[in-house]
Formats: sequence, structure tokens, C-alpha cells
Amino acid sequence: MSTRFRTRNAECGTRKEDQPASSRRRLRIFAALHLLLALILSAAFARAEEPADRASVILVVGAGGEENYAATFSKWAANWQQGAEAGGVKITTIGMEQGGEADRLRLKSLLEAERKDGPQELWVVLLGHGTSDGKEPKFNLRGDDLGVSELAEWLKPVQRTTVAVCGFSASGAWLKPLSAPGRVVVTATRTGSENNYSRFAGHLAQAIADPDADLDKDGETSLLEAWLVASRKTAEFYKEEGRLATEHSLLDDNGDGLGTPPDWFRGVRAVKKSKDNTVPDGIRAQQIHLVHSAEERALTPEQRAARDAMERDLAALRGRKAAMKEDDYYRDLEAILLKLGRIYRDE
Repeated sequence: MSTRFRTRNAECGTRKEDQPASSRRRLRIFAALHLLLALILSAAFARAEEPADRASVILVVGAGGEENYAATFSKWAANWQQGAEAGGVKITTIGMEQGGEADRLRLKSLLEAERKDGPQELWVVLLGHGTSDGKEPKFNLRGDDLGVSELAEWLKPVQRTTVAVCGFSASGAWLKPLSAPGRVVVTATRTGSENNYSRFAGHLAQAIADPDADLDKDGETSLLEAWLVASRKTAEFYKEEGRLATEHSLLDDNGDGLGTPPDWFRGVRAVKKSKDNTVPDGIRAQQIHLVHSAEERALTPEQRAARDAMERDLAALRGRKAAMKEDDYYRDLEAILLKLGRIYRDE
């Protein structure tokens, strides 16, 4: 049984003195959970082909400046290309072909050509060096550099779930301008003043499709898990080298533009809350994968989107549990589980 559903089972633990109505509701929830699991397994075996409508990755490799940096960025790009191929994801790479004076305009052209809506994610991955002068933070390209305001403008028409990976120095200055509902932003640094060479993107490139980064052991590595693993390995590097850490990654997926550091998480769940008690970051990133398991490939993109929305409802319900009457909590929990079961039943 996957961790995703072990977690749900944990919501239904028993107490010593159940009210009769509560007891009957819990029995129904247990039955719904077992039916839901059976439907998921049946769907996974029934159909495992890839959908024709695929997610897409636009991978931009920035100017290396020096030969050793260029070779390193190419290695990171190769990790992303291998992961995309393993996941059946369409990937287009900018920055490694001949004639790179128009890399910035090519990115704009590719974004204009992308579908603006749909259930499949759009990934924009930037690997390289960045700068921030307190005005317009930029990503170094061959030819004209890319400003954050330009990328933010080009992404405005895109209504698909979008992942922006800013894997470069000073990228913390990109988080707030790129943050938006339905968008996940990962930065290698906390601020624009962390402007030394960044290693975080290399660790993320290794983890994004690595089964060993599957922290909750549900058979696939999510963006959240890859980010947590990459952040941990980055911190370990500075500690082992006895250096002062010059990069601190952030993740934003709730659209508030604040970002959350990795030490707010225990496992894959945020255990700290912001002062205004907004929905914590990490819930959406946990639902996004470059390489899906066979179980996930059995779902259509539309079914997966509906399932993900219900799981976000489940996370929100969990956050309200302490303020709810127990019978009300289990009533709402049962309703969500029954809706989830219908998705797999209709498979």
C-alpha cells in the first residue's frame, strides 16, 4: 500500500469511547479506503500507456563563462534530459546548440508556442549563473541576458500548472516576481545577495528522477521530495567543507510569494506555519512528478487533476481538524474519500 493511502488510513485511528454514530462512520471510512485501494490497483493494471497530451520541459542552459562551469551545466542538463525521457515528457533544450546569440528570444518563442491551458504541467528550468543589482535580477545567457520581469510577463498567459526552477546564483530575487496561483517556484538561494556559484541545481538535477529520493516510498519521486533531498545535500556540502553556506533554497507553491525553507518540513509535510496561517507550501509540489509510477500512468491527465484537487481539499481539512468537532471532521473526510473512489471506479 502506498504511503499516500497509509496516511489516509492514519486519519481513521480508533478511540476508546466511540459514539455509535461516529463508530458507524469510521467503519464506512475503512470500507471506503479498502475499496479505493482496490480500484487504484485495478486501474494501474488495466491501462499503463502514456497519454498523448504530455507535460513539457523547456530547459535553458545559461552561459558558463568558464569552461569548467559550462561542462558542469551540461552535465546537469543531461540529468534533466534523462529524467524527461524516462517520464515520457517532451523536453526542449536551449543553450547547448550552435549559434546562441538568440537564446533569450528562442525561450520567448517556445513559451508563446506552448499550450496555455490543460492538465499537464509546463516546466521551465534555468541552469547557470545569475546576477542581481537590486533592480532587475537577471539570468546569464549567451547573448542578451534574461530579466525576471520578462519571464514573468511571458508566463502570464499560461494557465497550466507551471514549474519554474531557478537553479542559479542570486535566484532568490526571482521568487516573488514569479510567484502566482497554480505555479511552483524553486530558487537556489534565499535572496539576490547570495550571488556566489550555486551547487543546488546540480543536486536537484540528480534527485528529480532518482528513486532513492522517494522519501514517502509511494513509488515515484515528487518535485517536493527532490527539492528536499537537493537542499539537504547542498547543506551537507558546506558543512563537510567547513564553509559558510552561500545558498539557501526556497520553494513557493501557494502563490504568496514568500517561499518556505526546507527546515520547515518533517518528511514531506510542513510542520511550521506562517504567522498569517496561510496554506503551507509543499502540497502542490508533492503532487508533481517528472517520472510517474505505473499507478499514476493508469490515470488520464484529467483524472489526475481532479484527484490532486481532492487531495488538496484533504490537506486543507487536515489543517482544520483541531478546530472541528470530531463527527464533522470524519463526515467531511468520508465525503472526500468517496469522491476519490469514484475517480478510480470510472477508470
